[in-house]
Amino acid sequence: MTGFADLGAAQRAVQALATSPTGARSTGAWSLAQVLNHAAQSVEYSMHGFPRLKPALFRATAGRLAFAVFRRRGRMSHPLDAPIPGAPALAAGDPVGPAATRLLAALRAFEAWTGPLAPHFAYGALDKAAYTQAHLMHLADHWTEITTT
Repeated sequence: MTGFADLGAAQRAVQALATSPTGARSTGAWSLAQVLNHAAQSVEYSMHGFPRLKPALFRATAGRLAFAVFRRRGRMSHPLDAPIPGAPALAAGDPVGPAATRLLAALRAFEAWTGPLAPHFAYGALDKAAYTQAHLMHLADHWTEITTT
């Protein structure tokens, strides 16, 4: 998986994981449910605010530059077991079904969102198109550790 063309493609991929007859799992440090809940947190926070922001100077310089590089490459690369600063811990034993449902709900809510978007904790202010791309790249980066068996 190199990426998702749009939010609909991401939603279909999440739904396929949740209904996979052979099952799916994460090959990384986090369980599949943790990955899905982490992605849901990111989408939810883009609408309602991140619990903790990096300093304004970081967001205006290094954060903005990092996002520009990711956009130019068309993909993101980040530590896949790094929690969102200030976010609640992700429970290792959570079931996949509710985590997938949460992520799908977050993606649908974001798609329908018409209100102001919260600054990203590292990248700063993003418009809807940039946030959409950020979410798709973020999810695709995590997807590199998801396998179906």
